Amino acid sequence: METSSVLDLVTVDDLEDRVALDDSAIQEDSAPLADSAAAPVRSRPLVAKACVMAADICAIVVGLIGAFVLTHGTNINAQGAQHALTMISLVSLPVWLVIFSRYRLYTSRFVSIRMAELGRVVHATLAGTLAMGGLAFLMKTPVPRSWLIFCFPSVLLAVCIEREAARAVFSRVRRSGKMLRRVVLVGANDEAGSIHDLTEQFPALGYQVVGIVDDHSARQLDGEPVGGRVEDTLEMVRATGASGVIVATTAVTALSSNRLVRELMDAGVHVELSSSLSDIDAERLVVRQLGPLSMLYIEPVRRGGWRAAAKRIFDIVSSLVGLILAAPILAAITVAVRLDSPGGAFFSQIRVGKDGAPFKVHKFRTMVADAEALRSALQDRNEVDGPLFKLTNDPRITRVGKWLRRFSVDEVPQLWNILKGEMSLVGPRPALYSEMEEWSPELLRTRLRVRPGLTGMWQVSGRSSLSFADYVRLDLYYVDNWSLWRDMAIVAKTVPEALKQHGAY
Repeated sequence: METSSVLDLVTVDDLEDRVALDDSAIQEDSAPLADSAAAPVRSRPLVAKACVMAADICAIVVGLIGAFVLTHGTNINAQGAQHALTMISLVSLPVWLVIFSRYRLYTSRFVSIRMAELGRVVHATLAGTLAMGGLAFLMKTPVPRSWLIFCFPSVLLAVCIEREAARAVFSRVRRSGKMLRRVVLVGANDEAGSIHDLTEQFPALGYQVVGIVDDHSARQLDGEPVGGRVEDTLEMVRATGASGVIVATTAVTALSSNRLVRELMDAGVHVELSSSLSDIDAERLVVRQLGPLSMLYIEPVRRGGWRAAAKRIFDIVSSLVGLILAAPILAAITVAVRLDSPGGAFFSQIRVGKDGAPFKVHKFRTMVADAEALRSALQDRNEVDGPLFKLTNDPRITRVGKWLRRFSVDEVPQLWNILKGEMSLVGPRPALYSEMEEWSPELLRTRLRVRPGLTGMWQVSGRSSLSFADYVRLDLYYVDNWSLWRDMAIVAKTVPEALKQHGAY
């Protein structure tokens, strides 16, 4: 079966960004069930959510203590503030939890994406800091303004670190097959198949399909038989102990879909409907009403104006600072490359730039001087498809080159390409002209709209294991959904991804 865009989109977005912090195998934020017989199986919901709340409290306390240290140093009795600040901090802890709850930080669907969660944490932390100031005023307890000022960044940092740790724990637990939401899948067409593939291949998403229904009962989905018709969905939910239903909207009629959703909602079952859209970031979607219909408005991507200017300024500043700070290291690497093997220290190659313009990309030489001539003899050992070339134990790589590639240090000279405006810090991988021969018209038309990048979605998405199709999809997704926030997120992921020692093409 041909997988559709739903699988592609999750691969692009990086699955780690979609790990919810609470137990999504539970019935959350729902009204009392209308029919107790339809009640889904609950899987320790309070324990999971209480653990996250307790972790938040610990992080907030650490942040408040950090703010005190920043304000008064190690003199804990400075200005007699210890007692007052301790009292305000203790009284405010329940308020912090209420604020975090109001910002939906304990509801998985609002924090499943890392960037969405970060925005809510920032707003909640600011609100919590202001609430402490209000409490101090109401309690007539004098607290230093400097302490309140330091509270915001200190608590924000502590909570972000704690939430990232919690995300990693939940991801690991789900990969082991625990804390998964049991769902019934409605549909057995290609779209339903891609959803089913997601739940099978990526358990970190938190779903486990326990039943399939479709009006074409003779169908099978990935070898699994359909267990009933669409009208049997609620019965399937009760029989399997599922807590939710995922509807592949292209597999059912509008009338059946509306009737089914009402029935499931009346029974207190969680319902999710696919949109059938592909490679469009959820942040660009706005739900609006058009008469009785719920419509999805897609925000256009704006690459020009102040955004383009801000991206270029960011490129200039970051490349200039990077070259200055890395100058001693670059000099040492230059000497090491020259001493390790015959040939120059740098390797230059013509690549495809914005609007198809050619430019010379610069890298430290990591292979023997005649590496390009030797490639044809190794072509039959290529480990990737398409025009890309990848060989795990490439005999052309030098001893120094092996270490440079391991940490992607060989690409640092491309900061000069960025400073010249030929590349950007973030963008699609700079491609060879020979690769363009296998580009589809869509890729050719879309990818050349932007400058290639030193890092990008391809580099932070496990490049060693990606196929040429993944490479194409990642490029298209980046260009179609570009934003300054996305660039910053990719930059933040680049260093830890490089430390994982993925090989380079």
